[in-house]
Amino acid sequence: MAERDQEKADFVERFAADLVVAGMARMPARIFSCLMAEESGVLTSAELSERLRISPAAVSGAMRYLTQVGLVSKEREPGSRRDRYRVLNDVWFESLTRRDEIIVRWIRVLKDGESVVGAGTAAGRRLAESAEFFEFMIDELHGMLGRWRVERARRDAAGEGAH
Repeated sequence: MAERDQEKADFVERFAADLVVAGMARMPARIFSCLMAEESGVLTSAELSERLRISPAAVSGAMRYLTQVGLVSKEREPGSRRDRYRVLNDVWFESLTRRDEIIVRWIRVLKDGESVVGAGTAAGRRLAESAEFFEFMIDELHGMLGRWRVERARRDAAGEGAH
């Protein structure tokens, strides 16, 4: 293996390890890291299997998770029956944008829970505070994502975008 390839493989494993520490399962973390480090951001199941020295079944299971949480998309290879997996360049932005729906559902459930257990109870106050936190967080998230759009547009216009 060329030195550059080994450095890339080492990076993939280091990044995967950090994702595991953050709560992602090991195999999805390795596959996601591999796709992030791939120039095209696209690999087939067979290519992932070969690069990471894992079984096709391991790739399949990890891909179910990665597509479900929206970090990777699945597409058909043109003129083939083989699937390819793609990580988007703006995967983090898109991932955070999709968290909105989940957080809004949590707010609704927490508020329902507050009324079920009683607004004046310790549990009710805990649920209400949680809902208030998530409402605050979603407002801050919207502001942050808006500022990132402006910053990204400025960088793209100045030619400072990702290389």
